[in-house]
Amino acid sequence: MPLFLLSSPLSLHILTQIRNKDTDQINFRKGLVRLGRLIGYEIANTMDYEIIEVETPLGVKTKGVRIYDLENVIIINILRAATPLVEGLLKAFPAARQGVVTARRKEFEGKEPPKEMEVEIFYEKIPKIRKGIDNVIISDPMVATSSTMLKVLEKVAKEEPKRIYIASVIASEYGVKRILELYPQVYFFTISIDPELNNKGYIVPGLGDAGDRSFG
Repeated sequence: MPLFLLSSPLSLHILTQIRNKDTDQINFRKGLVRLGRLIGYEIANTMDYEIIEVETPLGVKTKGVRIYDLENVIIINILRAATPLVEGLLKAFPAARQGVVTARRKEFEGKEPPKEMEVEIFYEKIPKIRKGIDNVIISDPMVATSSTMLKVLEKVAKEEPKRIYIASVIASEYGVKRILELYPQVYFFTISIDPELNNKGYIVPGLGDAGDRSFG
């Protein structure tokens, strides 16, 4: 199962800061940017590379590594919550082409945690995905029921990119299981997998509404 749980002390330190209800808007947003950069570097480590030869300023030739897949990256920003995370991802992938999907889930409150949320996608603009060439990173800080992510995955998977990545900060156990059962080829990167969803479909313990905490 291509699930990558980034549990380094630095990642968890930043996550703890943004989980804290007392963290203000600016520092919450900065924390997401920092985590985006860390996730981006870990994603880059899974991409294809080649051994090349370069000449140093001392006139000596030496072997090195070139990750050629860095030139074939598309980042899809699920607005608005993913914007700070994408800002960090772009530090790792400065040449990435960018797409956006604006989605809104219908608010829900039931007696039990929902298995599915009604999601409306009312705008999308995604660059042309080259079959077997492009590496597509779908960014959403919170993957709860996975309803939004599955809608985007359906669109992306039809284009048959080389790889599909999910870049998230917190995912629910249910959301992860649901995605990887339907799309076992997806590389799923997250900092934490939280155990529960509440009756509104929010991850528990989670960190609240990432979009509201980033932008008010």
